[in-house]
Amino acid sequence: MSAVHLFGTRDYDDVTVADICADAKVSKRYFYEHFEDRPDLLIRVNRDQNEWLLRGVAAAIPERPASLEELFRPALHTLVGMLRDNPESARVIYVNAPRMETRRRGVLREDAQFVAAMLRRAVGKPEDQIGYDRTLLALVSGLSEVIIDWISHDMDGDPDHLAEHLTGIALALTTRAATL
Repeated sequence: MSAVHLFGTRDYDDVTVADICADAKVSKRYFYEHFEDRPDLLIRVNRDQNEWLLRGVAAAIPERPASLEELFRPALHTLVGMLRDNPESARVIYVNAPRMETRRRGVLREDAQFVAAMLRRAVGKPEDQIGYDRTLLALVSGLSEVIIDWISHDMDGDPDHLAEHLTGIALALTTRAATL
């Protein structure tokens, strides 16, 4: 998709509607029949790419993980692998999206709910729902910042090491969350 390519290879501010139309080989009229404006397009592209990523991560998780480690290790290795193999999508999800703060916060909450659903497979329901929700929001936000840093440095370094670091962070926070 043209928008993924453009937003994934250039800064948001450097991509114009004219660029999008030229790359997609469509008229501006066609563009405005489908999108309100450039931010509307980025929101939709970001949502589609984030859903694609979460589907891939969910598919990597065992149906009945025996431990938090068995839950997070395949999920985070899959996440990092998908991002490494699709750097344009990675930039759309993690780098250009933060410019839209309200959308970013909504995505973090959605992703925290996704992690909560994954965790229910391993640890059941929490006793302190508010503390649990806050811990998972901190987890998702923290992992996102580490991933943004990795992407911003041209995905430098061994992706398996990154996935292991993310797994360690996830285990540390979710071990605490599992006691709530």
